[in-house]
Amino acid sequence: MMKTISALLIGDVVGQPGCRALFFNLNSLKKQYNADLVIVNGENASDGFGILPEMAQKFFSSGVDVITSGNHIWQKREIFPLLESEDRILRPLNYPSGVPGHGHCVVDVKGSKIGVINLQGRKRMGLYLDCPFKAAKKIVNKLRSSVAGILVDFHAECSMEKEALGYYLDGEISCLVGTHTHIQTIDEKILPKGTGYISDLGMTGPKDSVIGAVPDISIRRGLTQIPIKMEISENEALIEGICVTVATDSGKTVDIQRIRI
Repeated sequence: MMKTISALLIGDVVGQPGCRALFFNLNSLKKQYNADLVIVNGENASDGFGILPEMAQKFFSSGVDVITSGNHIWQKREIFPLLESEDRILRPLNYPSGVPGHGHCVVDVKGSKIGVINLQGRKRMGLYLDCPFKAAKKIVNKLRSSVAGILVDFHAECSMEKEALGYYLDGEISCLVGTHTHIQTIDEKILPKGTGYISDLGMTGPKDSVIGAVPDISIRRGLTQIPIKMEISENEALIEGICVTVATDSGKTVDIQRIRI
């Protein structure tokens, strides 16, 4: 009988509405999908920008196994020491050497080692980062012989860059999910060599909003071009992500389901 593990990968948690939705619903989601592993992008959890240490600890106590992030992980400096000491909080791997934290970890899931990698894109991100393709290949080659599967959060703006990295790593990793845009895509699939893929997990945050923010403020920013401070909407929240099932003998995805509740 094929041995598998199931992982929930949850899209960017935005502000208090997103955190409440996650905390109140995660246990039931884990039961519904028989999830063995929960990976959540938490870079927008604290007031929409960054994540504070106390919020990260609440993620873990609620049942999250690994917290991934992206360009906003640096917004709350209080998290820097925890990035160094807690290997289950990831910042993108392809930042220059010398920045706090680390970009991958290995967790034990039902007796199998699963690698989790966090990367950040370069297209339309306005940053000069190391090549995510080369960084991914290097760490995947290092991990493959010692883990039963590898899951990648690629925090990027451009769908072309996400799809290209997915095909570049097809057959070498279990699944690649995109984050960052807060807009869930409907292109979940298993690539030809067995890697699960979706361009963007979406957002766990207020439903009637502009990527989590109060619509009126976003409209005023568009009309005036003045960088008015964004405020997180307090409207009813949704949870978006996927559940992926990985065969631990091959490391390939055998099932992928999109989640939107």
